[in-house]
Amino acid sequence: MTDTEPAPAVRETAESIATMEIRGAATIASAAAEALAEQAEAAAAADATASDPAAFRASMRAAARTLRETRPTAVSLPNALRYVLQRMEGDSVDRLRLSVADASEAFVRQLDRAQEDLGRVGANRLADGDTVMTHCHSTDALACIEAAVEQGKSISAVVKETRPRQQGHITAEQLRDAGVPVTLIVDSAARRYLDEVDHVVVGADSIAADGGVINKIGTSGLAVNARERGVPIMTAAQTIKLHPETLTGHTVEIEMRDESEVIDAETRGEIGEIAVENPAFDVTPPRYMDAIVTEQGQFPPESIVTLMRELFGEGAAEPWAEP
Repeated sequence: MTDTEPAPAVRETAESIATMEIRGAATIASAAAEALAEQAEAAAAADATASDPAAFRASMRAAARTLRETRPTAVSLPNALRYVLQRMEGDSVDRLRLSVADASEAFVRQLDRAQEDLGRVGANRLADGDTVMTHCHSTDALACIEAAVEQGKSISAVVKETRPRQQGHITAEQLRDAGVPVTLIVDSAARRYLDEVDHVVVGADSIAADGGVINKIGTSGLAVNARERGVPIMTAAQTIKLHPETLTGHTVEIEMRDESEVIDAETRGEIGEIAVENPAFDVTPPRYMDAIVTEQGQFPPESIVTLMRELFGEGAAEPWAEP
């Protein structure tokens, strides 16, 4: 291994993330943090970096860049890298190595219990006898409902099917497995059924510094309707979903998915010349969201920026970049 060459464990992890053998926000973040710890061990043992703190730091930055480039649009991956590298400190290679190992271990330990902790926080917002409306499929949102059930609360659910991929079917099945009575509805019926709902619970793909929630398309419209109906709505999301780049005004890119999810080729041909768009996400302004629930507690959307800075630093810091 040269002074900036990633360790084999880093290259293997990067390949697994790139090929989606490792997938899911928490799994990707955990793997990246552990790969940095492996890099620290390898660099500390290498002739070129064992006695040179500057070379050690350079090797850590290079390893982080290798990991970062695998999924450039993922949020949890750079957050894992930020968490570990921003806690790398010391005036000797051994101290640097220990700080990386400690930061990686702390990050993974936090991830391991994050969803359970988040679930307990969110469950406290739900009362016995509540009916909850969900949108799309979020394991964080499900954790809140399941924790409420485990507390002995009677909870029922109205589940939006969430077109075009109908992820609501997954939510419906998992809630039924948890013993929650489920009513499945088409997306366009949401406003009607809000009159029968006590709380709306959604997840998040990412959360901006101003408290804007980027989530499955349809979340924003649901939030506006919930506010008009006086139904509280919360976002359940682990802190790895926070989007530090937005601290500097970066706009979150909305993925446009294939039109075949919306309409098949034969039907499209029968209709004639039309444009078909299929945005995967939308942005819910913070004024329409009552609370953001994380493993660190619940926050008004407008104050989430404080937590973001505490965990990942100021602005769009890129500690993997060359100085």
